[in-house]
Amino acid sequence: MKCLSRTYKKTNAHDIHQECCRALVSNTNKKIIMTEINFTGGARIGMANASFPFATLKVRKNSLVLNAGIIGNLSFKPTDIISIEPYSGFMSSGLKIKHKVPRYKENVIFWTFKNPKEVIRQIQQIGFLDNIPKSNTEIENEINERQKQGEFPFKISFAIGVIAIWSILYLIDFFNKKTEEILGNGIKIALGFVFATSILTLVSSKFRKLVLKEGRELKEISRFLYLLIIITGFMLLNLIVFV
Repeated sequence: MKCLSRTYKKTNAHDIHQECCRALVSNTNKKIIMTEINFTGGARIGMANASFPFATLKVRKNSLVLNAGIIGNLSFKPTDIISIEPYSGFMSSGLKIKHKVPRYKENVIFWTFKNPKEVIRQIQQIGFLDNIPKSNTEIENEINERQKQGEFPFKISFAIGVIAIWSILYLIDFFNKKTEEILGNGIKIALGFVFATSILTLVSSKFRKLVLKEGRELKEISRFLYLLIIITGFMLLNLIVFV
């Protein structure tokens, strides 16, 4: 019985060892398949420019999304793209995205510190440029809906309202002759208004519905909002303390 027991244990251990080796070889031989690649950089859409790091490029086999915050969020299907080519600007380099989406501006560039040819190679590797994928109605409908909304992620009514309120508050100081201060209470209230609006957009989903177009997400404008909070908060603090 002891001999049989030892043999069984030895055989069992040997089987387990062989099974582990097979699993290791199998895992080693598996190729790592990328399903999504992401790059951080800058962007130019039309004449508007977003500097690093306020733009991102996300590429999957069925979609390419260039998010440049307030200046635009562009979604493309493989069939929307004419070409993606290396592009050089003044002391900068990137990718020029030639497309055929009527609602988007013709001039679309993604700025990157990486070698543009290497970025294009990775985009080809993931399959976005080389393959025309099988029809995926859900993804296509989502991209088509975003394209209909245009590049600008904010509701036009909200943007007009913010600009109008800012202008009115600024003009209060401009026409107020009773004070010698160049920047008075009007500009302080305007900065506070933008500061508070930015925070509410970040933290309140109900308020966000008033700000963003239907189907748009917070991550499209979050970097811009954080920058706006820092700038307006710093300016407001300086005006309150030192002016």
